[in-house]
Amino acid sequence: MKLSTRAATTEPFHALAFGARAAALEAAGHHVVKLSIGEPDFGAPPDVREAMRAVVDGRPLPYTPALGLPELRAAIAADYRTRHGVDVDPARVLITAGASAALLLVLAATVDPGDDVLLADPSYPCNRQLVSTFGGRAVTLPTTAATRYQLSADLLRAAWTDRTSVVMVASPSNPTGTSVPFAELAAVCAQARDRGAWRVVDEIYLDLADPAPDGSPARTVLAADPDAVVVGSFSKFFGMTGWRLGWAVLPPDLVAPVERLAQNYFIAASTPVQHAALACFTPASLAVCEERRVEFTHRRRLVLDGLAALGLPVPVVPDGAFYVYFDVASTGLDAWEFCARALAEHHVALTPGRDFSATTAATHVRLSYAASRAELTEGLRRVGEFLKTVPAAPARASATPR
Repeated sequence: MKLSTRAATTEPFHALAFGARAAALEAAGHHVVKLSIGEPDFGAPPDVREAMRAVVDGRPLPYTPALGLPELRAAIAADYRTRHGVDVDPARVLITAGASAALLLVLAATVDPGDDVLLADPSYPCNRQLVSTFGGRAVTLPTTAATRYQLSADLLRAAWTDRTSVVMVASPSNPTGTSVPFAELAAVCAQARDRGAWRVVDEIYLDLADPAPDGSPARTVLAADPDAVVVGSFSKFFGMTGWRLGWAVLPPDLVAPVERLAQNYFIAASTPVQHAALACFTPASLAVCEERRVEFTHRRRLVLDGLAALGLPVPVVPDGAFYVYFDVASTGLDAWEFCARALAEHHVALTPGRDFSATTAATHVRLSYAASRAELTEGLRRVGEFLKTVPAAPARASATPR
């Protein structure tokens, strides 16, 4: 019996592989500082946990419609209006089993064999795999610190061909934690729209992004491009990673095709989780999540100061997602060896750039500051101890992280 070509050639998600190594060390009795996975340590807000307990009381929990629980779709639309100032018809909101399912459904609806999909390098690796699943070609465009490791209108213009059908943007981004400046994001979308391409914008981390100078929340792409496809998630801002719930805001022409695909691929997202997620939008839950967003800014500062003390540069300071993408070239180790040794010898888990990039695969490492301040401090201390064993490590490696 044979495997499909897709199953045989799909790359592993190395962040999860390092997570598995960390779990094995923990099972052997070691304390591993886990800075490799983007998983907030807070858990769901109290109102959401209570709502879940209430809904699993023995009542029937039938399938919801494939597009999702109507009340939850309406709540998401209302949240866009209240917090982001854009009107979204609830009929355009799709509820999915995590943001990954939303991305899969959207690409299934927009990508044919032979189509080109433009993405930044570095970017989230699963997007490339999803594009390939549907016969498309993921065209990764090397970015630099000058563009905040993000696509720009100039990069798009230079890479465009008559096969380009989709442009994928993540703002804020995994792995860099950086956002596209809003005017540039609008220009990217306008260029793609004018050339007849879909714009798929991952805003999974949007509500964790730094607010504007006037204190207003970070702006959704829908404020500039109402017909962009937007993917969101309950995992990050709401701390519900294992609950597996996400959404997409679709342009009207995509709603019916995506609904048909959802019916066939997934039937529906989890019924009890959808009911519980309604409690994400209570004033108490939103206040809790905002407090957590502020806490992440303190953790970011701790990590940036600590890496600077260790002589490990961060080419672009993140402003959104809870990741720092730092450069290890000065250590004389490639990123894979750096992470493998840091985990094996000092029990701190990080993620090498191989997952995210061709151009920075060997030189950059992603650190997730979704862990507690105590764990971050201990992790930085252990990295400092590790650097003392590396002959080519930066001169400041012995400095104490702040």
